[in-house]
Amino acid sequence: MSVTRPFHLAFPVRDLAEARRFYGNLLECPEGRSSNEWVDFDLHGHQIVAHLAPHECRRVSTNAVDGDAVPVLHFGVVLTMAQWERLAERLSLARTEFVIKPHVRFMGEVGEQATMFFHDPSGNALEFKAFADDSQLFAK
Repeated sequence: MSVTRPFHLAFPVRDLAEARRFYGNLLECPEGRSSNEWVDFDLHGHQIVAHLAPHECRRVSTNAVDGDAVPVLHFGVVLTMAQWERLAERLSLARTEFVIKPHVRFMGEVGEQATMFFHDPSGNALEFKAFADDSQLFAK
């Protein structure tokens, strides 16, 4: 039996205080170590690091997936359905501007999943998804 280990992802942000509000407050990611140039966050057990690099922040191109324009560069987490529903509600109440609003894609097909996409204040695209049946995560 394999145990999933946490991943590590570093990404650019234009402002660390803004990143702290978004990741720490809105997404409820506990903050770890930090400096004047970066901040660690715990994203559901994974280490993400916001690095101050305003010149690297930009919107990215998209690809079509099940009728949606999905940002090519994006990151996020596969949540339980209950976690996903709570996050979707919290983001909606916070008036988050969704790139792709919370919905179920591949309805009735292999890989059916709840998904939503939005940008952080620096333009980084995030996707959070959930499966009613986790065995569908890598199903073909």
